[in-house]
Amino acid sequence: MDYQDARIAEIYDVANPWGPDADFYASLARGRPRRVLDLGCGTGVLCCGLVERGHRVTGVDPARAMLDVARRKPNADRVKWVEATAQSYRSERRFDLIVMTGHGFQCLLTDDEIRAALATMCLHLGEGGRVAFETRNPTIDWAKEWAARAPVVHTVNGERVVEALEVIGKEGEFISFTTHFQFANEKVSTRSRLRFPSREHVSALLARSGLVVREVIGDWAGGPFETERSREIIFVAESAD
Repeated sequence: MDYQDARIAEIYDVANPWGPDADFYASLARGRPRRVLDLGCGTGVLCCGLVERGHRVTGVDPARAMLDVARRKPNADRVKWVEATAQSYRSERRFDLIVMTGHGFQCLLTDDEIRAALATMCLHLGEGGRVAFETRNPTIDWAKEWAARAPVVHTVNGERVVEALEVIGKEGEFISFTTHFQFANEKVSTRSRLRFPSREHVSALLARSGLVVREVIGDWAGGPFETERSREIIFVAESAD
């Protein structure tokens, strides 16, 4: 999706408030103040919530429009914002917790892109630190679910916007879709493609990157992953060293 469009970034922010997923990731940082890196931070909901809880947070996202929204939030001045991809981000900083939320992991469409993002995590992970991210369970027929999804109405800056999703096709691990946004006087459409890798494949890529999987969780309440039932595959890993 074209999150470089300021209007779509505003809609994303309205449609994705703090929820059970943010509660889960915040729980990984509980206790003493942590150094947290959020790769693909979007409009900064989690980042700003974490600094409010006393953590030191860096938010990284490739879309300037998303970061522009993030910088207007309460506590945003206490977050270090960086415009970069998960693959390209580099810093001298080391972190206690590195997260990739909002199913951003599924935007990594090739093994090379995944390996590059995992290399970023390994490079910036401090001693005893953890990595956490989620991807949707590919055993669920997401294309069918999304094709049946009713349009959603948002109110953004006082304007009514109707969002509708159109599934274009499913090919192996990939689903392509178009999202239509009907504004008062204009319709904007963006094309997206997501990957749905298996638990086994992601685990293998993690192992080869130098990370060890410590937990695989199936829902935001912390329940175990069940292949045929869980909607999420949530990985929590740490350095193999």
